[in-house]
Amino acid sequence: QVQLVESGGGLVQAGGSLRLSCAASRCIFIITTMGWYRQAPGNQRDMVAALSRGGSTNYADSVKGRFTIFRDSDKNTVYLQMNDIKPEDAAVYYCNAKTWDSSRLSLLNSWGQGTQVTVSS
Repeated sequence: QVQLVESGGGLVQAGGSLRLSCAASRCIFIITTMGWYRQAPGNQRDMVAALSRGGSTNYADSVKGRFTIFRDSDKNTVYLQMNDIKPEDAAVYYCNAKTWDSSRLSLLNSWGQGTQVTVSS
């Protein structure tokens, strides 16, 4: 499993920007996919953005063109750059890492503790 530590959440005005960071305890190139999920009160946890080991990205439709996921492999860190933030982006954001478990022949999920993003309108 991978330990993940998020940072960068906070209060932001609508239309503003924020950058979230997720530091992994292991080399991110052994991780199949790293991504960001979010969960607002009363809602399920949904994928926001994902970055594969090979560099492919995937975004939720609601954030396309506004959010960007990228990595710094030297720091074993993945980032989520959030621009033009909207009130509906307010949520707890969780970093996720999927690693291959060869003993179970399945992907293993690791989660960070979450970081709160609050949006003022």
